[in-house]
Amino acid sequence: MSSSAVAAGKSALHSKAVRNSAPVRTFWCSDVVSTLDLGPEGVRAILDLAEIMKARPTDFRTALAGRQMVMFFEKPSLRTRLTFESGMSALGGTAMFVDQRQERLDAREKLSDIAHNLERWVDVIVLRTFSQETIAGMARYASVPVINALSDVEHPCQALADFLTLQEQFGDLKNTRLAYVGDGNNVAHSLLLTTACLGSSIRVATPAGYEPSAEIVADALEIAKGTGAQIQLMNDPHEAVESADAVYTDAWVSMGQERETQEKERIFPHYQVNPELMAKAAPHAVFMHCLPAHRGLEVTDEVMDSEQSVIFEQAENRLHVQKAILYLLLSGGDRRPSRSAHA
Repeated sequence: MSSSAVAAGKSALHSKAVRNSAPVRTFWCSDVVSTLDLGPEGVRAILDLAEIMKARPTDFRTALAGRQMVMFFEKPSLRTRLTFESGMSALGGTAMFVDQRQERLDAREKLSDIAHNLERWVDVIVLRTFSQETIAGMARYASVPVINALSDVEHPCQALADFLTLQEQFGDLKNTRLAYVGDGNNVAHSLLLTTACLGSSIRVATPAGYEPSAEIVADALEIAKGTGAQIQLMNDPHEAVESADAVYTDAWVSMGQERETQEKERIFPHYQVNPELMAKAAPHAVFMHCLPAHRGLEVTDEVMDSEQSVIFEQAENRLHVQKAILYLLLSGGDRRPSRSAHA
């Protein structure tokens, strides 16, 4: 890895910290299995560096030269796969993809055996799985960094890209009001935790029985005690969206939960983001979706294709956030954590 690239990253972060009259943040975690691994300092460090990398990509084009990343995906992907591959390539590293859609990662071989093989071949492992436990288990066994590229519980890279987008739109995230409407799923969980870390504000409206995990909510509220974040859960989408700066929704049925389609299509229409619901938000409000979207279900074409929509800005920012994560996890020279924090 180029020492000049490392110096550029540290210098850029230092310059930004000076401009903001804040101390230089250090990145201490060895994995990104959960937003909880990052905490407020880690989340802020990623957003700061992602902003710099987006503005000055050529400064980092050899930053991870010689580094290798492997991706195991149990679920289909467009944005996640291409942004990780493109990001690693843009930093001078190599990306390898293993299509795991035909069987779960640990179906043929014990997960710990896989981990101990991978840690001898590659520098970072990226997983997109049905189970959060698969990602936590890989981090437990592998002595190289593990990144959660989506599980049934969290989607941390997506939420970080979402808040980078909000930061570009509105500046101070502490004064930004986000409304999430729909299923209390993995995206909702990561938005809650990231909101808490940034001291921002979120209202989450779901049908009764489809609320976010009580454990995730408890974690977010605990973090919010220190950051001043405002977190509200409710069932009324109109109340959630009232005067919001951003309105966010996701698919009603997540991958792997297709058996719930008929039931959710009966329960969720009241939570569709349409022009009438968007009219409740602030006049300057933006519309957000992690994609892929089911047009005509959770959101209408009028909203998706409107000038308020920033869905493709979100998608672009996946690239910059994930580059920042890779850089911060791997820029410590040949340092390899002796054991994950998930041990």
